[in-house]
Amino acid sequence: MKTDSSRREFLETLVRGAAGAAVGLPLIEPARALSAAGEMPYRTLGSTGEKVSLLGLGGFHLGIKTKSTVEESTRIIRTAIDNGINFMDNSWDYHGGESEVRMGQALRDGYRKKVFLMTKTDGLVKDVWNKQLEDCLRRLQTDVIDLVQFHEVNIPTDPDVIFGPGGALEAALAARKAGKIRYIGFTGHREPDILLRMLEAAAAHQFTFDSVQMPLNVMDVHYRSFAKKVVPVLVERGIAVLGMKSLGGGRIPKTNTVTPTECLQYTMNLKTSVVINGCESLKDLDQGLEAARSFKPMNEAEVAALLAKTAPVATAGQFEYYKTADYEKYRQFRSEWFMGSPPPKPG
Repeated sequence: MKTDSSRREFLETLVRGAAGAAVGLPLIEPARALSAAGEMPYRTLGSTGEKVSLLGLGGFHLGIKTKSTVEESTRIIRTAIDNGINFMDNSWDYHGGESEVRMGQALRDGYRKKVFLMTKTDGLVKDVWNKQLEDCLRRLQTDVIDLVQFHEVNIPTDPDVIFGPGGALEAALAARKAGKIRYIGFTGHREPDILLRMLEAAAAHQFTFDSVQMPLNVMDVHYRSFAKKVVPVLVERGIAVLGMKSLGGGRIPKTNTVTPTECLQYTMNLKTSVVINGCESLKDLDQGLEAARSFKPMNEAEVAALLAKTAPVATAGQFEYYKTADYEKYRQFRSEWFMGSPPPKPG
């Protein structure tokens, strides 16, 4: 059993570790973060020149039928746009396409032209990817999607397939040439090194992604950190950084170490172009809007103090389930279904 003295020494060690973790983090320059008080800040999306809202609206939570109705999803989307959010996130696989369907309905009546629309596809090979893109265009009720990202690049072999003969990149390049999409990116949740491998594969094929989306939050820096390993590479290459899971799927605030606003503003303080926030209600949206409007850049010491709050509970990744989950079933599903074979049977 630890004495008070040993417990204090243990906590002091964690604090010192948090201070060290903050050193070298890719923090936003204060000049880039300036905006009028109470207004939505905008940043440039990597090297594209596109201006996007600091806060983006996540699509996953919009399709949870048990938590929000179609009408409420429309209210959330349109209220977000009316309050300055112009970056819309979605994915082909969110709730069997329901999230895209709801967003497509909400973007009627002139709202589509007000937003930068992003969605994601899971297909690793050309034929599967093409089918998914057509689904996305139909559900979102649009002729062109601004940004399409290869989703969940979580398996070490994914880059080889995507960039290989008949891989999904061939389809994406053809779709871009045809005017169906404008920019190409990818996402990853599990392992920073796999994202770096994807970037290496792109460089080997003389291709540069426009964006990369990954989990960035106050827990990340303590365990297999995307902020430490991947973000600096993206910044150096002019690739847009899209932050997600700022609240860790709602798990981080439940640790009672940091507030939701601190979670969001930490990610905003990194060199992110957009911080994507999932909203199941107008209350969630208001929370995100307030965090963006009140955001002020933090220096390294302030970041270290914030990270010290989460250090005692973050070192094993226990609140970053997407990093620690058993991926064996996912690996089988990924390799079979999204390369065109029937999905594996449950169980």
